[in-house]
Amino acid sequence: MGNLLRDLEKRELANNPISVAVIGAGQMGRGLVAGLGSITGMRPSMVIDVNRDRARDALLHAGVPASRVHIVSDPTHAQELIAQGSYVVSGDYRDIPSREIDAVVEATGVPEIGARAALDAITRQQHIIMLNVETDVTIGRVLSKLASQAGVVYSVSAGDEPGATVELVEFARTMGFSVVAAGKGKNNMLDVDATPDTVRDEALSKGASPHMFCSFVDGTKTMVEMTAVANATGLKPERPGMRGMTLTVDDLAKTFALENQGGVLTRTGIVDFVHGIAPGVFVVVATDNEVILDNMIYLKVGSGPQWTLYRPYHLANLETPHTVAKAVLYHDICLKPLDYPVAETVALAKRSLHPGDTIDGIGGYTVRGQIMTYEDAQSANAVPLGVVEGAEIIHDVPKGHVVRWSDVRVKDDSMVVTLRKLQMQWLEKEG
Repeated sequence: MGNLLRDLEKRELANNPISVAVIGAGQMGRGLVAGLGSITGMRPSMVIDVNRDRARDALLHAGVPASRVHIVSDPTHAQELIAQGSYVVSGDYRDIPSREIDAVVEATGVPEIGARAALDAITRQQHIIMLNVETDVTIGRVLSKLASQAGVVYSVSAGDEPGATVELVEFARTMGFSVVAAGKGKNNMLDVDATPDTVRDEALSKGASPHMFCSFVDGTKTMVEMTAVANATGLKPERPGMRGMTLTVDDLAKTFALENQGGVLTRTGIVDFVHGIAPGVFVVVATDNEVILDNMIYLKVGSGPQWTLYRPYHLANLETPHTVAKAVLYHDICLKPLDYPVAETVALAKRSLHPGDTIDGIGGYTVRGQIMTYEDAQSANAVPLGVVEGAEIIHDVPKGHVVRWSDVRVKDDSMVVTLRKLQMQWLEKEG
């Protein structure tokens, strides 16, 4: 791997900046576009959103002159304009051209759109970077394999909590530490009964979609993020839904310890979330090597036998350009699932569901997400949260209960369902 800043400067000097298409111009996409517009050697050549005015505004706020922004409705026109140095806006990800775009960033948070957009990018042999972790935890394994076969990168973005946490886990393991626990701080207090209506005022005051904000408050986003960490590292949730304790940074190493060591854990190697340390991410580490232990004491990290590595921030979408640049320049991957499944985010009923009801998806009124080990999810016949949007309830599901495959009729025309079935077939074939 080279020097990232210098290599980007070389692209700029050669008049060959990394050309990026961003799908989704909400809070995350808008910030990403602004960042891309400020970085030497990169440019947000195309922004796609169902609200084309919002996509156009994202480019204008990134400093692109209005005269250079054009609305398109087909990939050929988009390709011609980008080749001329213009920026383009579209309401449909299918308008992304096969040439003039180096990488695609999916930032909608909707599994179905993420599935279709990622598959299209891979088919066009473009790198695909996911700010859509909801898609990754559902079908990331199959998308990663398809991308590898196509010779392109599939990666979850740096900066969001999963990427930031995995970077800490890898940092710890490459120094010889064992990882006792890894996780994130939760920004909002948990309210499993939250709906878009109950969070609407706060969401709008923060410039966020009520549905997206609801997925933060009801815990779904946290469950999804820690599922991504588990599937990328092999760490597992200790219990369904995790513990979600309220702690300070100083509490982490002594609390995330085995019960016989004065902590709360029944086993090590877990993922969890914590109230009170947001917006940071953490890893609790340990070692049985006396030399490393002595070095940690000498370096004034603490007396052990466990220590906390804590990053007090994550810069979310603002860090995404790093993942894009490293994918294009070095084929580097920030986060992708292991070859075997570790955890699952399954659907739980937010209210009692009855035959004929339609599930409205993530951050809605009918279901929320809960993390489980993959083995427990399989034993419970639990439906992954990412495939249930638009599914019809065919058997009663009491509030708070897991939605099972036998309880729903999923949509036959769903791409995320199709790719999930392919992923399961590959897993069964590979044993």
